[in-house]
Amino acid sequence: MATTSMYTASVPVFQHMLKNLVHILDKGAAHAEAKKVDPAALTTFRLFPDMLPLTRQVLIACDAAKNGIARISGVEAPKFEDKEATFDELKARIQKTLDYLATVPAASLDGAEDKEITFPVGPNSRTMKGQAYLFTWVMPNFYFHTVTAYDILRHNGVELGKRDYLVGSQQ
Repeated sequence: MATTSMYTASVPVFQHMLKNLVHILDKGAAHAEAKKVDPAALTTFRLFPDMLPLTRQVLIACDAAKNGIARISGVEAPKFEDKEATFDELKARIQKTLDYLATVPAASLDGAEDKEITFPVGPNSRTMKGQAYLFTWVMPNFYFHTVTAYDILRHNGVELGKRDYLVGSQQ
């Protein structure tokens, strides 16, 4: 039975979904323009008062991908300022993340399945093996924030469907 490499299971998946997130944000921006709605009404919207707004959902999705891959590959992740507020700024943040992911060689991830990864969890830290970290922490976190961004826009009337979430960037 063939095995899937850590690289193949992560970087191309993050790249695909981040491109779909750009597509989703494009639809959000177009909706705001068509409906004559202040785009900030969408970018600052939260599904519930104790949840983070759309902007933070996008930033955290980007950070999950870049920080997770950096930790597994053993390099310092690029630092971004977290000041993005508009649709265009959020899309630029996604592009910076995509640019970083494009620099990660497969060899830096493959073979890291059993590598000890220590990462911050609030004020504490946690240690997991590389493969467990990728599959049970990084990817679920990435998907949570990506789908929450989708849900915020969908909740606000942006015409989005499953196809936009899954294959939006390939249309």
